[in-house]
Amino acid sequence: MPGPLNEAQIADYDSQGFLVAASLFDADEIELLRRSAKEDKRLDDHAFGRDDGEGGTVRLSVWNHPGDGIYGAFARCDRLAQRAEQLLRDEPYHYHSKMIMKDARIGGAWAWHQDYGYWYGNGVLTPNLVSCFIAVDPATRENGCLQVIRGSHTCGRVHHQLTGQQAGADPERVAEILKRFELVHVEMSPGDVLFFHSNLLHRSDQNHSENPRWSMICCYNAKSNDPYKDSHHPRYTPLDRLPDSAVRQIGERRFEDTDSRQNDSPGQSMAWLDPNRDASATSLKARSKDAEN
Repeated sequence: MPGPLNEAQIADYDSQGFLVAASLFDADEIELLRRSAKEDKRLDDHAFGRDDGEGGTVRLSVWNHPGDGIYGAFARCDRLAQRAEQLLRDEPYHYHSKMIMKDARIGGAWAWHQDYGYWYGNGVLTPNLVSCFIAVDPATRENGCLQVIRGSHTCGRVHHQLTGQQAGADPERVAEILKRFELVHVEMSPGDVLFFHSNLLHRSDQNHSENPRWSMICCYNAKSNDPYKDSHHPRYTPLDRLPDSAVRQIGERRFEDTDSRQNDSPGQSMAWLDPNRDASATSLKARSKDAEN
């Protein structure tokens, strides 16, 4: 299995705001995740759409606790948890995970934003959070791969406003940032993982290609950054880590057990997020109205 991050990789993350770990999961492991997600009725039942402000809709499912099934095996495995701990310089806990289902021809876009632009309102005091973007399908320019602005996390938290049903970063400020910082299209193969800082500006285009671009994103907060108030995402909850071998073992067991195909985490509730409780973006509208009054 790949070893921990070295000092040079951590330094790259600190300066760029992101780091790509190629083939962090092997072909068999990522195929278990891909097959599980695309055959999972519960994932589809809990999916909801977010208007991208460009005439498209992003489809996603979000859950707060990792669970005991294959999604939890990825989020709890040493490969991710150890790297999250190195990048956070603190004990990581599972803030939430999500499956972004950017389907062929109809998958919507994400506006320029920082994750902390969403999470700031949840009582998280500092941007010491990291997201781990796992490529389930190939991510290319044609099917709407992630775009990031290298080093933009050093700009601090940018003001966000409602863009469709998403939290979008101030477009004037983003335009100026793009004049000084490099735009990077992060093309990825299945099993690659992108680690990125919560203040890194990122977006993606709509998918007009014939190929889907699904991805699973595991988000971790630092224990010392425990939110000061309750929100729709959890406060500090110790992460029950698993050995890397559990990814394959739990994934294979899923397809040996017929019942597990419809119930990914029988032992622990994943706490699927009700889209009506996801106030991260919609609360921006309310705050804007308050500011005007």
